[in-house]
Amino acid sequence: MVISRKTDLLTLSTQELLARRRQLAARLGDVEHVLFGSLVEQMRRCGKLGCRCATGDPHGPYAYFTPRRGRRGMRYVPAALLAYTRTCLQRGAHIEAVLAEISAINVELLARRALG
Repeated sequence: MVISRKTDLLTLSTQELLARRRQLAARLGDVEHVLFGSLVEQMRRCGKLGCRCATGDPHGPYAYFTPRRGRRGMRYVPAALLAYTRTCLQRGAHIEAVLAEISAINVELLARRALG
């Protein structure tokens, strides 16, 4: 069951909300290999005067990870780590969605004074 709106939470009993929260928490799984951010591919110019990229044929594409928060900027992702990085980003999106639903349940439980 996926709860998509706040009104869906109102139809559940407190016991059902608590059970749903437990189920969601169990689905979090491996949280050690998680990334929050995005992956972009870019073409680059190396700056050498005689290189093909100087006349319009840039090198690449190269993959870069951009964290969602922080000031670190883009980080180069080697081709050997690209699949792993994509998996970590997908896991991060899944965990974020699960946590958002757990938070919505906790808000409803708080309104019912049943948070615990």
